Amino acid sequence: MVAPPSVGESPSSGGGDTPQHQQSSGTAMLSKDKDQPVQKHSVHTLVFRSLKRTHDMFLTDQGSLPPVCEEAEKIKKLVKARDQFGLVIPIVERKKREMAAQGLTDLHEAEAGGQTEGAADGKSGSETTLAVFSGNKSLIPSGLGGDADKTKTSNSIVAQAKKLSTMPKPKWHPPWKLHRVISGHLGWVRCVTLEPGNEWFATGSADRVIKIWDLASGRLKLSLTGHVSTVRGLVVSPRHPYLFSCGEDRQVKCWDLEYNKVIRHYHGHLSAVYGLSLHPTIDVLISVGRDSVGRVWDMRTKANIHTLSGHTNTVASVLTQAAEPQVITGSHDSTIRLWDLAAGKSLATLTNHKKSVRALALHPDLYMFASASTDNIKQWKCPKGEFIQNLSGHNAILNALAVNQDGVLVSGADNGSMQFWDWRTGYNFQRSQTQVQPGSMDSEAGIFAMTYDLSGTRLITTEADKTIKIYKEDEEATEESHPIDWKPDILKRRRF
Repeated sequence: MVAPPSVGESPSSGGGDTPQHQQSSGTAMLSKDKDQPVQKHSVHTLVFRSLKRTHDMFLTDQGSLPPVCEEAEKIKKLVKARDQFGLVIPIVERKKREMAAQGLTDLHEAEAGGQTEGAADGKSGSETTLAVFSGNKSLIPSGLGGDADKTKTSNSIVAQAKKLSTMPKPKWHPPWKLHRVISGHLGWVRCVTLEPGNEWFATGSADRVIKIWDLASGRLKLSLTGHVSTVRGLVVSPRHPYLFSCGEDRQVKCWDLEYNKVIRHYHGHLSAVYGLSLHPTIDVLISVGRDSVGRVWDMRTKANIHTLSGHTNTVASVLTQAAEPQVITGSHDSTIRLWDLAAGKSLATLTNHKKSVRALALHPDLYMFASASTDNIKQWKCPKGEFIQNLSGHNAILNALAVNQDGVLVSGADNGSMQFWDWRTGYNFQRSQTQVQPGSMDSEAGIFAMTYDLSGTRLITTEADKTIKIYKEDEEATEESHPIDWKPDILKRRRF
């Protein structure tokens, strides 16, 4: 038996603390907490923590649809039925009255009579019985209502959302390896263009010389002199024996390849000219440069048809195509502009990039193009310039882009790094570093321009070590020897 506590003893005094002791210990803990410094976070950190909590909270049901309001669905379907079948409703009502007079309750029983009457009215039975329901059901076309249709639609939408949430498996591409190194220029090789017959290519350099090389053997065929400064852009006409060149001497020249002489000059640029492009279907030449404008030239008359003004900094790259937008320009003001060639005005300005846009590339088959900047590579859909996806990971100053028919996109950077991407999925399947030729410094490992040949099997790059390099696919590579290092991760939040 346990003895009751004595008169002067507290019931809690056996093993617990007294209220005075508890109060003193609480005061000590409070003073200890006051001594510790409160960790302060920036508004940026707090906002992103809140975003992460919200993301984690709603991640599980992001693919599910909100509950369907039966009353709203019923009103919507009724309004739609009245709008689409308003002319049929009087015929349906008359049919119902005839059925009631004959004592019929099912439409199929009156099908023969309805067909006869429809033929007498000059209409088929299927037209007269359109959207007829027995009983008191609403006049709703089949397929718009019903629990089965709702369930099927909801399931298909949820399945589609789940399907889109994972990146599809990329197509396997063989790795690319160095095939040939061509030397001959005495300065940085800044530009390259391919002849439409796929037999030779031309390069322009800081030594002010344009050299024409045989694609199969890599031998020098011709040297053209005439520029007084670095040659920055080259393009060969597919319909004429003409080669067009531009340079930092503010000149745009037209060379006749039958006589190997300059036959036309296009005067008008106020500063260095950095890029050229020929329209594929009309005799129009577009040049861009450091004076922040693009100039549209008539190839024959040398007239400056339009001046495409709108950029606020150097225009570094230009593309042309037969479909709209016929002219696309990328600038150091970090914007891309789509131009209406007929009016000479800007159709749209794409401001997603945060750094200078130095390179553009058109896909040879798809109605899309890519742009390269220091922040990332972006893919766009024509004609409105709709953003498709980011290709992130090549963290360098990107000077060149090229894409072939197999969907291999390659980017070349100022530090000599090259990365190969699968166009459809944005998967980076190869990273390589160019090697400088003997006698050059490592800092001269820079890529300035690149292009595929017309077959898409050879890649030509021009570099800062004064060489031209040709890459080819590794014919011995297989999916087993070079497997795709890919996992079906959930797509991350896209950064625009």
